[in-house]
Amino acid sequence: MHIHKHILSWINDFFFLIYPEQCEACGNSLIKGENILCTNCLIDMPYTDYPLWDDNPVAQIFWGRQEIEMATALFYFNKGSRYRKLLHKLKYKHKPEIGVFLGRELGVSIKGSEYFAKVEGIVPVPLHSSRIKTRGYNQSERIAKGLSEVTGWKIYNNLILRTKATETQTKKSKEERWKNVSGKFALNNPDIAKGKHLILVDDVVTTGATLEACAAELLKIEELKLYIGVLAKA
Repeated sequence: MHIHKHILSWINDFFFLIYPEQCEACGNSLIKGENILCTNCLIDMPYTDYPLWDDNPVAQIFWGRQEIEMATALFYFNKGSRYRKLLHKLKYKHKPEIGVFLGRELGVSIKGSEYFAKVEGIVPVPLHSSRIKTRGYNQSERIAKGLSEVTGWKIYNNLILRTKATETQTKKSKEERWKNVSGKFALNNPDIAKGKHLILVDDVVTTGATLEACAAELLKIEELKLYIGVLAKA
């Protein structure tokens, strides 16, 4: 059995030498022990320090709109950045493993923050079933999986549902984004989340319209406390 494992390990190493995996951000070959991102790209990621200040720019998006306990983003989403490519691959190039990897990084960034100390569960922003059919997965659920691996928080996958398919938000104005998503979400079995402290997760926040529409539904749950965590702030 031990020899069999040894041979398998040798075969894996051999294939890694012949066909090395590439860093999803810069395209350079990964070395053994690296996964998804090379060490350089991981170190150079434009991280925010938002988990440490309660009036950070993501939290401010929701001021006067929804009662959010705390909100954060892992990194800055800059135009032309190699890290922008990561999120494009996660959503459109069938690379769900990027979501899990970055979800873990999000977990590491907020794990020690006093502002997230009471969180006990994760709610991924839902995708409509038609979008899941074409994409194959919900990227927010992949992020939630990585976040849960680091924090141990339970995932509430079907607590909120997207009842109508929406158009892509990419080229819409703030007002158009809100009209596009408003009223398109519904609670499912809300009693399971009564009095819980939950974090709503998504890939990117721009105007916050989608997150706000989800939050509006979730905050109908009795005594629910809501937090927000995204991978990137546009």
